[in-house]
Amino acid sequence: MDVWSSGEIYESYVGRWSRKVAAEFVSWLDQPPGLRWLDVGCGTGALTSTILGTANPAAVVGIDPSPAFLDHARQTVQDERVRFEVRGAEDLPDESFDVIVAGLVLNFVPDRSGALRRMRELGQTVAVYVWDYAGEMQLMRYFFDGMIALRPQDSAHDEGARFPFCTAEGLEKLFAEAGFNDVTTRAIVVPTVFESFDDYWNPFLGGQGPAPAYLRSLDEAAQVELRDEVRSRLPIAADGSISLTARAWAARGN
Repeated sequence: MDVWSSGEIYESYVGRWSRKVAAEFVSWLDQPPGLRWLDVGCGTGALTSTILGTANPAAVVGIDPSPAFLDHARQTVQDERVRFEVRGAEDLPDESFDVIVAGLVLNFVPDRSGALRRMRELGQTVAVYVWDYAGEMQLMRYFFDGMIALRPQDSAHDEGARFPFCTAEGLEKLFAEAGFNDVTTRAIVVPTVFESFDDYWNPFLGGQGPAPAYLRSLDEAAQVELRDEVRSRLPIAADGSISLTARAWAARGN
């Protein structure tokens, strides 16, 4: 089970990179001002705050099943145009929206096609993005490649294996299953630069999300072994910094 319970831990792990992707994503959608948006799985508010700051919406509803994430969002996203509700993707508000978006959440929704069908019923434009777990989401890829090298028996924990639909083709298939006829996809690539190995590794110690939860499940010796294996694979510069990139796949349908 993938547990998400702390906004601060999420932000240090992938939230800070999600914000970079959100900016490119909203720009790509290129929606006119004055629309009503629904942010499904809004988490700590990365995408919600980007919509408010760049899309000039009339209103935004952010929903997420984690009360702790929404508490973080309410503290950091203070705007009279937004409201937050504790809801999952299977329980969308019974309202109509001009744009429905879901950032980095579709892989955690059990009935993905069903959720997209419901979004299609309620929204004029539906768009999502997911990490490229099997490919160029490098901060996670280095971790799981190290894990597989040391403990191939645990390869089922690899998010690339768990979420094979997180590709352009996979998203196109999901949208087609949900009844969308006009589907567009694109890659969004953002830099993920770490000041040091500790800056890279420490977020994995939070225990939140699939990779950190897997790490926490290991005994101390196995954790140290995996840490050293991952460090040996990373492109660490002479000054100790690590320059990676993170790729997300985005899809939109009308």
